Amino acid sequence: MQQAPAEVALVDMMMPGMSGVELCLALREQYPETLAIMLTGRGDVGVAVDAMRAGVYDFLTKPVMPSTLELTIARALAFMSLRDQVANVRAGVTAETPDPMSGAFRKTLALAQQIAPSDVTVLITGESGTGKERIARAIHAQSPRRAAPFVAVNCSAMPLALLESELFGHARGSFTGAEQDRIGLFLHAGDGTLLLDEIGEMPLEVQAKLLRVLQQRTVRPLGGNSELPFRARIIAATSRDLEAEIDANRFREDLYHRINVVSIKVPPLRERLEDVLTLAQVMLRRTADRVGKPVRGLTPAAAQSILEYSWPGNVRELENCIESAVTLCRLDEVTVADLPPALRRRSPLCAAAESHTAGLLPLVEMKRRYVRTVLAMSGGNKSLTGRLLDVDRRTITHLLKSSLGAGIADAGSEENEAR
Repeated sequence: MQQAPAEVALVDMMMPGMSGVELCLALREQYPETLAIMLTGRGDVGVAVDAMRAGVYDFLTKPVMPSTLELTIARALAFMSLRDQVANVRAGVTAETPDPMSGAFRKTLALAQQIAPSDVTVLITGESGTGKERIARAIHAQSPRRAAPFVAVNCSAMPLALLESELFGHARGSFTGAEQDRIGLFLHAGDGTLLLDEIGEMPLEVQAKLLRVLQQRTVRPLGGNSELPFRARIIAATSRDLEAEIDANRFREDLYHRINVVSIKVPPLRERLEDVLTLAQVMLRRTADRVGKPVRGLTPAAAQSILEYSWPGNVRELENCIESAVTLCRLDEVTVADLPPALRRRSPLCAAAESHTAGLLPLVEMKRRYVRTVLAMSGGNKSLTGRLLDVDRRTITHLLKSSLGAGIADAGSEENEAR
């Protein structure tokens, strides 16, 4: 190593002069960039603990198949590449860094910029959490209407009567509780932009009235007698497949053609994976600055968990994940343990990598794992396990009652339980 430092070191556990653990500890101190893979003939819990203490990336029990060794080395090299990528992203991001744009998202914003100067009606489609309202706001901000209000209404969040009143307004006395005239959002938006968010959730009764409003460019408040012209630009957004909704008779085809003059599809986060790490780092810095915590980035293993997740909730889910992780983080880096449970389902290889940067497992979890190992070796006999570990049977049962150990606690047969 002194003559030619290596990226990956294959280290035997039992060697003359210096053990594998001692060598890995020295490597970790003097060559922290090197990843060590330990090979050992002893695959027990004690060896695993010693390996984690030494910062070993992974350990393999002999005999090792060449294909397994080759795959482990390849993963180690991939992990090193990810570690460098995480460092580069962290170095290049500040709290003021704009959100990154992949090719797919850049095309979406380019189309939004192209149509912004016109008054054409726009339909924005995409999965929940992809940023459809952000696109609508970008259109408004780059249009001649940018000095006027941007008004958004969620069509799925209100009952029928309230939605009509919100959109079109109402006259005094038109229904119980209507104590004064009120203008609706079509008029409130003035010369600005009105976003009809989740229009696919709008009741059919309101769809019919909305179609007439868009055709006539006038609104009649509930209980009113006169038509009032509106000047706002209309943008609609939905996470539903409106063509499928039309086939199911849940959305009016004539309304669909009225709002779908120009269509913009926002890509889901899984189609812009090249943005995920940078997005996560930007969100992390902004959250850390807001809550006043000295969290500077993600560990490589946490970054790997984030990259391997499918993000069904898209950018909104990623933002919630990062905010939660920063809140729970007790170090200066977000680790896998800080991430939501759905992201913690990772391979043992990632767990070993996490231990390199985040330390050992909690003591109580190490106890559970050790007890489960001895219990399995004793054929599920808790009494024998207690004698081997020099603890009483009640202590064994207590350790195995947790959610982590519940599945093992019942592993013994009724005959073993009786013994």
